[in-house]
Amino acid sequence: MGKSNVEDEELSPAGKFGRAFYTHIMSGVSYMIPFVVVGGIFIAISFMFGIYASDPKNDQYNIIAAFFNEIGGNAAFKLYVPVLAGFISWSIADKAGLAPGMIGGMMAVNGGSGFLGGMVAGFLAGYVTRVIVRATRKVPHSYQGLISVLVVPLLATLVVGFVMFFLLNTPMSKLIDFLTNWLKSMNGANAALMGAILAGMMASDMGGPINKTASAFGLAMFASKIYGPSAALMVGGMVPPLGVALATLLFKKKFTNQEREAGKANWVLGASFITEGAIPFAAGDPLRVIPANIIGGAIGGALCMAAGITLQAPHGGIFVIPIACSNPILYTGCILLGTVITAMILGFTKRTLTPEEMNRRMSGGII
Repeated sequence: MGKSNVEDEELSPAGKFGRAFYTHIMSGVSYMIPFVVVGGIFIAISFMFGIYASDPKNDQYNIIAAFFNEIGGNAAFKLYVPVLAGFISWSIADKAGLAPGMIGGMMAVNGGSGFLGGMVAGFLAGYVTRVIVRATRKVPHSYQGLISVLVVPLLATLVVGFVMFFLLNTPMSKLIDFLTNWLKSMNGANAALMGAILAGMMASDMGGPINKTASAFGLAMFASKIYGPSAALMVGGMVPPLGVALATLLFKKKFTNQEREAGKANWVLGASFITEGAIPFAAGDPLRVIPANIIGGAIGGALCMAAGITLQAPHGGIFVIPIACSNPILYTGCILLGTVITAMILGFTKRTLTPEEMNRRMSGGII
């Protein structure tokens, strides 16, 4: 029996459900991210010609801006919720769940329930499809092709479509409107608190469940065209590897030789918004590194949202900041401030190593 099976048996029913829920969500999100990134970048490029440059009825109209907006706003952005729903369903019910999930996701887009509606549609489609597949297993083999191509997707889509159209879209669209209006009304201390929480969560476990929970919230708001959380989340994701990299440069005697080499890679990883570069350092010294990451990320994120900075591309790091950020210079300053704070905390809390200790290997492995 494999290790994962043993671990699954040791989990409580609630633990197994939580693990399965996380796995399915991450499946959908991982396939969705490229659509969001591409769409956000192309929309940002369109805005470079003017906020209304893609509108043929406006004096700012530019055909190049319209071209980029068509790719980003009218193609990529309309696809990413159906892709999210489709691959959540696929994760649950394999390829039989793909069509019902994507159709349910498109109904969520058309019905105004957006990202949250798409998640519900994906889970609903996956489990409904799984039930239908199990119920039709005893059908003679000669009919299985017809069952898988016609009966299963047709019945599953019917159920999902009915639930989305008659039960879920209206209340969930109202919830989305409430969250959207609430976030739009945030300013000053409230916005700073939200930015600190989101960025701190992003920096806390560097790609783990807390990080992904914050990301999911940011993507839900991104789908509603609320771009402040995306800015705070990217600060929280970039600060840990950049802070670690700076600390290994400024406080060389407090890191092993291998950690200093790994720190060089973190400059690139952090700049590219790859938070996982800080994991080996956190694994080797969690009591110092994790709090330093959270504090630096939270302060940068708080200042970012308090200043009203928005980011219309939820991934990409320094490659999207110049074209997708409302204030690239101030935003870069928020990232740098968080980076310096994390590095200073590490420098003051970590002890100086002996020459023998500096030659040991990293417990978290080399990047």
